Amino acid sequence: MERTRHRSWLRRAAGGAVAALAAGALGLAGLAGTAHAAGIDVAKNGGFESGLADWSCAAGTTAVVSSPVHGGSAALRGTPAGQDFAQCAQSVAVAPNSSYTLSAWVQGGYAYLGATGTGTSDPQSWTPGSSGWTQLKTTFTTGPATKSVSVYTHGWYGQSAYVVDDLALVGPDGGGGSDPGPQAPGTPGGLSASGATASSVNLSWGAVSGATGYNVYRGGTKVQSATGTSATVTGLSANTTYQFQVSATNSAGESAKSAAVSVTTTSGGSTPPGGSPAVPKHALTGYWQDFDNGAAVQKLRDVPSQYDIIAVSFADATSTPGQLSFTLDPAVGYSSVDAFKADIAAKKAAGTSVILSVGGQNGTVSVNSAASAAEFANSAYALMQQYGFNGIDIDLENGVNSTYMAQALHQLAAKAGSGFVLTMAPQTLDMQSTGTEYFKLALAVKDILTVVNTQYYNSGSMLGCDGKVYSQGSVDFITALACIQLQGGLAPSQVGIGVPASTSGAGSGYVPPSVVDNALDCLAKGTNCGSFKPPTTWPGLRGAMAWSTNWDASAGNAWSNTVGPHVHALP
Repeated sequence: MERTRHRSWLRRAAGGAVAALAAGALGLAGLAGTAHAAGIDVAKNGGFESGLADWSCAAGTTAVVSSPVHGGSAALRGTPAGQDFAQCAQSVAVAPNSSYTLSAWVQGGYAYLGATGTGTSDPQSWTPGSSGWTQLKTTFTTGPATKSVSVYTHGWYGQSAYVVDDLALVGPDGGGGSDPGPQAPGTPGGLSASGATASSVNLSWGAVSGATGYNVYRGGTKVQSATGTSATVTGLSANTTYQFQVSATNSAGESAKSAAVSVTTTSGGSTPPGGSPAVPKHALTGYWQDFDNGAAVQKLRDVPSQYDIIAVSFADATSTPGQLSFTLDPAVGYSSVDAFKADIAAKKAAGTSVILSVGGQNGTVSVNSAASAAEFANSAYALMQQYGFNGIDIDLENGVNSTYMAQALHQLAAKAGSGFVLTMAPQTLDMQSTGTEYFKLALAVKDILTVVNTQYYNSGSMLGCDGKVYSQGSVDFITALACIQLQGGLAPSQVGIGVPASTSGAGSGYVPPSVVDNALDCLAKGTNCGSFKPPTTWPGLRGAMAWSTNWDASAGNAWSNTVGPHVHALP
């Protein structure tokens, strides 16, 4: 979210300039081979069925996804960001003086395929992007002393995400043999428990190479699965001792169970400060600005009743890692802090949840250790008690650590007890795949998560769940990207549509309220869709979010007056 009037966080290179640069920098060479031995696929895990095993990939911009795929059940998705073009590379054993053919299937944005260290001319092939699967192919001959080459794939600066699958390097065996396919992963280690409450406990363990998922066992019985290295087990009984184990899985099978950890649940949780109204099945969320940036200055009492959740923006970071503070801005016009608290209490009495948002465009809250996680939970709960907030909103636009932020939020939820409201507002780039830290965080706190209102603006073009590229500012952009979350593990009740309330609320991506209504109808009922047709409908969709109630007020509350009744009338 923006503390200033406009922001454009994603710098996008002009397509023509990128194409010209690529054309000038790349040369394709088809080389006649000198060896004629029968060819085998000497690359390993070219279908990414074993995750990123055998690959060296850019951290944070590459991930294995389950959709779209060309073959099998997995593929690689790379999302270029800044100066990182999301590369994955692999060192492959080859034979000297031999011919090889390198190929892969790609779709999405700019995609590159090549090899280095061949001892002759290093080849490269590329495509400026495609909505369907396209095969890239090139050949090379190794030099007289070449025994290994590096094969790679990557995207391009400022361009949209790309997907790669079924990469193969076919030629003589260089001593590494052919791809044996995925192997069952090893047994996870380091299983530990934390944050036990009367009904839940947080588990975490070490990552296993080649694992694509993990199973959690309670007393020898599988109780849930996880894609990351943490999980929260719920539905437990108070004052009870449990034994937990985990195993690692991939397409080849499941590992043995880990060593067990013993956990005893507590006697019960505390009561949330000031009581908490229930969030309705379909809810409207609005961010209230605790600062003056040119939008209408409001007091909380002035926020329209259409809003079911009001996120007070923003908490501040202190010099202690993870610790939060909040200071009411005099520009808002409250005569005292007590008057502000009275407005919070009045909104809650009327059935509206009032929560504190953490982050925003300038937010620098960092939770990357057990100590900072505890500081976050303790300080956030203190602010909830002091002001009467019902919960917390995570709007960190400078990166999150899913492991430790999940710990912090579970600790906070245990302190707050029933009625705790947890919302998130990631940027579109943060929710492109389940491998991003923000998506991993959402899944890790799924047991306590109220709604994720992804910001469908200020983002340029992005990939939808069908692998096609969609431009912001359209019903297709919203529905095709929301589909990624709905197919990626979040419940429909945990998915919302985040948009600017007026043309002044964002640098780009504004859509009229009628388009928001159409997107809601498309996802929930299968009607009023654009060219993208969801594979199913999700009637339980939570609703929509606006940045901000202040920009809404500046436009005569046209957004909440239109979208609010539509949200509340969803099936």
